[in-house]
Amino acid sequence: MSSVSAFYNGKTILITGATGFMGKVLVEKLLRSSPEVKAVYILVRPKAGQSMQERVANMLKCKVFDRVREDCPNFHEKIKPINAELTQPKLAISAEDEEELLTRVNIVFHCAATVRFDEPLKHALQLNAMGTQRLLELARQMQNLEAFIHISTAYANCIRKCIDEVIYPPPAEPKKLFDLVEWLDESIIQDITPKLLGAWPNTYTYTKALSEYLIQQERGNLNIAIIRPSIVGASWHEPFPGWIDSFNGTSGIFIAAGKGILRTVLANNEAVADMIPVDVAINLTLAAGWYTAVHRPKNTLVFNCTTGGINPFFWGEMGMPQGLIDHILFHHSPGKGEGFPADCWKTQPAFRTSDLLWLFHRSKTFAPLMLPLCFRMMKIINRLHKSMMLLQYFSTQSWDWSSDNMNMLMSHLNTEDKKLYNFDVRQLHWSEYIESYCLGAKKYLLNEDMAGIPAAKQHLRKLRNIRYAFNTTLLVIIWRIFIARSQMARNIWYFVVSLCYKFLSYFRASSTLRH
Repeated sequence: MSSVSAFYNGKTILITGATGFMGKVLVEKLLRSSPEVKAVYILVRPKAGQSMQERVANMLKCKVFDRVREDCPNFHEKIKPINAELTQPKLAISAEDEEELLTRVNIVFHCAATVRFDEPLKHALQLNAMGTQRLLELARQMQNLEAFIHISTAYANCIRKCIDEVIYPPPAEPKKLFDLVEWLDESIIQDITPKLLGAWPNTYTYTKALSEYLIQQERGNLNIAIIRPSIVGASWHEPFPGWIDSFNGTSGIFIAAGKGILRTVLANNEAVADMIPVDVAINLTLAAGWYTAVHRPKNTLVFNCTTGGINPFFWGEMGMPQGLIDHILFHHSPGKGEGFPADCWKTQPAFRTSDLLWLFHRSKTFAPLMLPLCFRMMKIINRLHKSMMLLQYFSTQSWDWSSDNMNMLMSHLNTEDKKLYNFDVRQLHWSEYIESYCLGAKKYLLNEDMAGIPAAKQHLRKLRNIRYAFNTTLLVIIWRIFIARSQMARNIWYFVVSLCYKFLSYFRASSTLRH
């Protein structure tokens, strides 16, 4: 019997961020592995013109729930949406809903956050830090709460090269910072943001570090655990291999490379690409919730959910010529590309400047394309370049994360739990995972038909032949106009042409004899 699954049966769960990438996987895994769970409350706010009910309805239509839909067609009846807003006082929850949560909830999973690296500081603070603080205030009043699990990030303390499973001092005093952004004008906050961030690369990691410190300071008597996943990628096994519904992180890079838009990546070939499959992070989260509630540790437990120190995978392995991305996207499983697919996805050393990268993308992408297509893709290229600049900090250096608590938790799981809630990244084969990831991005993000891969391979060969012909013609023109002005240059030119002709004649004759 699975101790973790049995623990959640009969429990009432509260989840924030349930409509997000990790949140959906958490809800699905919880309902599928513990079918007798009593209820799952999810805090949802209206967004992008959609009401709370519409957002929940769209979430439940998602393919991620197909497996649990087959096993339990009425699974949606256990999901109880509550209208809430983390940036508002008391979460903007009605008195009736608040009373229901205070008397029924047993476990809280706090997944909600803005993951945008360039989020304005005020909004990032309101959602990631102040929202966590307000949720803690609510949790301390819950009468039957057994555990509070907070999803942070492995890069919350990225200014340190060696990161232990502890909570570090904050980059600033949270309450003073909250007061500061409340009365300052938005333009002034934007101007002083670089000074406030200091060594932190963006507002996301900065506010996550603040949130961890707030949890330690205001936990009260709560049993709390913090999960720190690194770069969260497509699923390894569950609910489907390669499932992904977010363009964030490496997903957007893979897709842009497959479309031929991304030609180079600003990365250090020797740096660790610390990706973690989303189902690994969720399995660890659920196991940590069980352990925290049952064993009630005295201190806040922190779990570094990373792969670099256990099963490292490097940027150079992923993208250098003849690397995994090159093989999967351009040879094994090409898709329908816009423009001309790249020969390979190259990583570049860290000393390349942003201006050179900007020019390289444009020149390499646009050279073979017609002018109207260039204008249509300019906006995409600009957005891609901006994303690459934001990711540069993480793709050009490595960190050392300790994993003692993760190993300790694994030792407390029985044999069945180790199968159902597998977060042992030593079993992860990177070549298989990256292939599954790329195919999943094509299937779930781009809705491409996998049956069209043979036709895509043929199309890719045609595009390459066209590009080779274009480059050859361009070379000939440049030679004739700018170089072939001397007798020696003309002699070299005629020699090369005659040599090529002889080779072609030889291969044609050999082919005729074979047939």
